[in-house]
Amino acid sequence: MSDKIVVAGVSVDTRHWIGGRRVASAETFTDASPVDGRVLGEISRGGAAEAEAAVGAARDAFPAWAATSRAERSRILHAIADGVERRLEELAIVETNDNGALLRSHRRGVMPRAAHNFRFFADWLLTLEHEDFETRGHTNHVSWDPAGPSVLITPWNAPLMMATWKVAPALAAGNTVVLKPAEWTPLTASLLADIAAEAGLPAGVLNVVQGYGSEIGDALTSHPDVRRISFTGSVPTAKRIAASAAPNLTPLSLELGGKSPLLVFADADLDLAVDLAVEQYDNAGQVCLAATRFLVEQTVVEEFTRRFVKKAGALKQGDPRDEATDVGPNIHPRQVEKIDGFVRRAVAAGARAVVGGHRKDGQYYAPTLLTDVVQDSEIVQEEVFGPVLTLQTFADEDEAVRLANDTRFGLAATLATGDPERAARVTERLVAGTVWVNCFFVRDLRAPFGGSRHSGVGREGGTWSFDFYCDVKNTVTAPNGWITHG
Repeated sequence: MSDKIVVAGVSVDTRHWIGGRRVASAETFTDASPVDGRVLGEISRGGAAEAEAAVGAARDAFPAWAATSRAERSRILHAIADGVERRLEELAIVETNDNGALLRSHRRGVMPRAAHNFRFFADWLLTLEHEDFETRGHTNHVSWDPAGPSVLITPWNAPLMMATWKVAPALAAGNTVVLKPAEWTPLTASLLADIAAEAGLPAGVLNVVQGYGSEIGDALTSHPDVRRISFTGSVPTAKRIAASAAPNLTPLSLELGGKSPLLVFADADLDLAVDLAVEQYDNAGQVCLAATRFLVEQTVVEEFTRRFVKKAGALKQGDPRDEATDVGPNIHPRQVEKIDGFVRRAVAAGARAVVGGHRKDGQYYAPTLLTDVVQDSEIVQEEVFGPVLTLQTFADEDEAVRLANDTRFGLAATLATGDPERAARVTERLVAGTVWVNCFFVRDLRAPFGGSRHSGVGREGGTWSFDFYCDVKNTVTAPNGWITHG
């Protein structure tokens, strides 16, 4: 097996990155492109031995990196951001071939955001201070101590963006990292290791290992030397990780699934509401934050549906490398089968597909909207993670909120209304980590991000990231504590 593969002219190393060097495994797994099913390469498949080596490298590198000044850590993170920007086109091309998301999106939004993640946390690190405060004359001083080796497990729907969202604050905090990308999309994590090394990140501070969650993933999350675990993915996998981490009481940050609502009130700008609704097909519906449940006030549902069907019908689905494409493929044949199963069961139970509702060639599933669904049905309650949306109606605010909150999830919600007082009332009652009013997917890295209920545990972003990746310490000094006696 060759140690490197070439993806659209870009060379990618298929080995792990452990302790500042490339390490191969005896076994491999196959990485195939969702665009056309072609095999991209055979990737080193890690297990317990590679997990032990990676955590060991992170443990050994931790004292020196934790002691590195904030200014120096910030400088290196900016250098990594420079490297991402220099290789932006290569990263975009490789990511599109590996996960099937639109090349135009990777070029214009995703890869610039990956660089920005490093720059933001590099700068935020230098401003991270609390004002001292007094208690009965005693001075309290809050500080953030690096926690230690951190295991970061990232999803396949936004591989590099999610990796940098986790790696950047962990490194800024002074932690060392073991990054495990999803086995369906391992390639840009390997390129990130190269970029970090070129930027001068010391050996062992960032390690990248590949493989299956049931093999190397379990070995990482159960390791007694791991001090933090951050995971983005499904609820069942999160439960497995939590059980694995429990014996060591390893702190967890979990960003999980969603079944988010889009609430459209009769006083909303319907053109805006429809634009927001069609945007939920982004990345072929493989977005955890997507508002997959449309809740529309009864008096405007016919007009909303008419406009939505027309706009959705104009979407172009096809090769994500084509600049004109709006909707690309789904990630894997298993995922397409899962999506189709949801739709077939929903239709059999009485749902009606007013848009789509069928598979297309390869790993492409037609953008779909299902009506005539009931609140307790599988299609309304469970995350599909594909281009499948549902439409229900409500009569008033109380019913809208009740339907919106009536799932086990609570990741996000989107609200379309022309009444600011209504927006304030409704958003206060919604169970969600993020609520967008007359907009969607506006993200500021200073804001907390995470989910409620089964959508996650904890928050990251801005100071919340440092609260997680650090041991937060309060030092209390007595008044006149510096007086000594000879």
